[in-house]
Parts: sequence; C-alpha cells; structure tokens
Amino acid sequence: QEQLVESGGGLAQPGGSLRLSCAASGFTFSSYAMSWLRQTPGKGLEWVSGIYSDGSDTYYADSVKGRFTISRDNVKSTLYLHMNSLKPEDTALYYCARGSSKYSYIIQRQGQGTQVTVSS
Repeated sequence: QEQLVESGGGLAQPGGSLRLSCAASGFTFSSYAMSWLRQTPGKGLEWVSGIYSDGSDTYYADSVKGRFTISRDNVKSTLYLHMNSLKPEDTALYYCARGSSKYSYIIQRQGQGTQVTVSS
C-alpha cells in the first residue's frame, strides 16, 4: 500500500528554520518526481517546490525561492524540505506528493500533512 508520511512540522519563530521530512513506502520512490504543497484556509492549496526523480532539477514557487531547499534521498525513500528565514505567511499545513512519472509533477497521491506555524 502506497504511503507518504510527513514529519518535522511545529512552531518556529519568524526568521527561524525547520526541516520537513516525508517517508515514502509502497512504490518505487526513485521513479517519481516529488513535490511539496501547502494549504491555508485563506489561500487554498499552493504548490511550493518540486524535484525530479533523480534530483537533477528542482523548482520553487516565487514565494519561497531563496529560502526553501528541496532534496531527496532515494536510498532512504525520503523527501525533505529545508525551510529557512521563515515568515508568518509560511504558516500552513504542508503535504508531500508523488508525481505521475520521473519528470512530471502532476499529483497522483499526497500525504496527510504536517502543520507548520510561524509566530513570535
């Protein structure tokens, strides 16, 4: 059974850092592009970042470019999101998601999410 389990969320101060992890199982992790999404009540679902199956390329939303870094470990079947210089507007429920192929970010499945709250 395919599973995506996010962890690492919590409370951070503005300007602080957090690292999110997503443990994948039940499918060949190294064969799919992966993404991070986030959802807030006011803005809806936003695509944050993506990475190709082999890590050869990464993409970021303008709102997080230069502050967030996506990475993956295909041996451990784990996706990461390193978040620096956090802002209150980064507060959201963060999901990891599997794409439809090695180089496609079309979402096929997403996890249950981990909450990130940025507040002083």
